[in-house]
Amino acid sequence: MLRATVIFLFVLLEMGLVMTQQAAAAETGYKRTLENYTVPDVVLVNQDGARIHLKDVIQHSDKPVIVDFIFGTCTTICPILSVGFANLQQKLGANSRKVHLISISIDPENDTPKVMKEYLKRYRSKPGWDFLTGSRQDIDKVMHSMNAYIPNKMSHFPLTLIKPPQDGKWIRIYGLLSSSEFISECQKIGIQ
Repeated sequence: MLRATVIFLFVLLEMGLVMTQQAAAAETGYKRTLENYTVPDVVLVNQDGARIHLKDVIQHSDKPVIVDFIFGTCTTICPILSVGFANLQQKLGANSRKVHLISISIDPENDTPKVMKEYLKRYRSKPGWDFLTGSRQDIDKVMHSMNAYIPNKMSHFPLTLIKPPQDGKWIRIYGLLSSSEFISECQKIGIQ
């Protein structure tokens, strides 16, 4: 009888540990995978009205590039993603130029350079954070190439893509991260 009780308690303890591990995984709230993406050769426009060759900026960067997809009038997911970028820049301080942050508009019909510049100003962005827009066709090409196609801005989802300079692989983070989780993900690839 004692042996059966000990085994029963051991099984309960083990079940509790498994459930604790599952709860911890659920608490992260995001999914991290490694992906391969081929960036299309498109020209987009940044918040200053400058033309940006996206493929060149990303593929020839000697620093990490972090990409998200947002729009200037969003009141749900985009502000959370943007706070993550702003907090990263603040944490890096003078080193904020050691990473290139790129927010790509999913509402190019309304996100003009003026709208994008005002958006970045709200988040106290520093140099090294670009908000890009372009033709609907070019924006769709970019979204498709990164498995991030959003047919309707109102049904967008939280996605952050991180490309370390030393590797052709992208880190795909699907879901919302806290600022500390985002900074931790950046630190994993050497962003300090």
